[in-house]
Amino acid sequence: MIFKKGENRLFIRIVLLFAVLCAAAYLLVSLQYKYLFLIAPVLAYQVLDLYRYQRKAQDELDQFVEAVHYRDFSRYFDVKHAPAELQPLRQGFNEINSTFKVISKEKETQYQYLQKILELVDTGILNYEMEGGSVVWMNESLKRMLQLPYLKTVHSLEKRDPELYQVVLNIRPGEGKVATAHLDKGSFKILVSCTAFQTEGKQYKLIAFQNVNEALDETESKAWQKLLNVMTHEIMNSVAPISSLADTLKNRLHMAASEIEDKNGSLEDLELGIETIKRRSEGLLRFAETYRNLNKISELHLKNIYVIDLFRNLQQLMQPTFEQKKFELEIILKEPELALEADINLLEQVLINLLVNAMDAVKDSAHPKVILSANTGPKGKTIIKVTDNGAGMSQEVLEKIFIPFFSTKKTGSGIGLSLCKQIMMLHKGNIQVQSVEGEGSAFILQF
Repeated sequence: MIFKKGENRLFIRIVLLFAVLCAAAYLLVSLQYKYLFLIAPVLAYQVLDLYRYQRKAQDELDQFVEAVHYRDFSRYFDVKHAPAELQPLRQGFNEINSTFKVISKEKETQYQYLQKILELVDTGILNYEMEGGSVVWMNESLKRMLQLPYLKTVHSLEKRDPELYQVVLNIRPGEGKVATAHLDKGSFKILVSCTAFQTEGKQYKLIAFQNVNEALDETESKAWQKLLNVMTHEIMNSVAPISSLADTLKNRLHMAASEIEDKNGSLEDLELGIETIKRRSEGLLRFAETYRNLNKISELHLKNIYVIDLFRNLQQLMQPTFEQKKFELEIILKEPELALEADINLLEQVLINLLVNAMDAVKDSAHPKVILSANTGPKGKTIIKVTDNGAGMSQEVLEKIFIPFFSTKKTGSGIGLSLCKQIMMLHKGNIQVQSVEGEGSAFILQF
């Protein structure tokens, strides 16, 4: 409808021009030259007018194409002051521009919406061009996960984490791999997934990084619990009769001692052997009973706890021990109103265990110091940290530190940190360790 008026105007011009040309042809054939000279100016004017009309329309079209090319949909073509024959054309351009503007705004809104969603998810996302490795986009979750504020190309990752770089580079579309991400003071497992797509003749890889430490920890913890259940059950069922039988044999030996002539001390050796069997079997029973504690904690009594109250209780409890051993305990809490929901008794058990371990770690330091601190971490999570300036731990020890029965102490039972990990998992949190040999260690509780 908009261009109908323009078509009518053009049609009228063409019809008039055709009529004048027919008249000129008739006069020319009739040899009426004097009338032909009168029609010639009219014909010239019509041709010039048609050319000017087409020229103006072409200029308007060029401006419109330029606006589309530069996505300048805000350009407005003045209809009111335009020549009558160009008004329908300009009005049409304005309506097309308005439609493009709406479409562009919708696409921009969708893009912003999608980008915000990708920023909110915990999964790290990396998009890079396959040919040159140029990073197109990476979300904030990936920056926090890998502690990378900026990544120009995917090849820059090689200097930071060569192992992870090889996984990212070699992973195929549709494939998923569990890899290890190495940070300055620790490492964690991540699931790397890949897909690929092509646009405008270029191929891209889209990589997703998901921290699977918590899922692996939960699976590992359940496996250990099942193993401990079976192990303690079998030990107690097998050893309890041995202990009872040893006790019976010892009593009967005492009763028969008066009737047996013992010239070479065999009865004494026999009694000592039976006593050793009894003592070791009872020790093995206590051992099994102790490790049952790993599976006894199944319910939490949650309540809102102010961290400052928690730290005060720990200071009153642990300060005399620190003073006796001449160790320094420093407490840092910059947010007095910091609170969390936890089982106070179990949480204190975790922190006492960590503080005792820290005291053992700094016993050979020149200036032994343990720091207990808390703060608000990413996404509002509460972080409690126990740091020491002891000898630190090797990478081999760090990988085994939370395994039940593993201990670096000669008299250690190997259940303390395993119990801490289980308690934190019940709180839907996690415990991590960062350590540098010769500098110290830090145990981090994240709720």
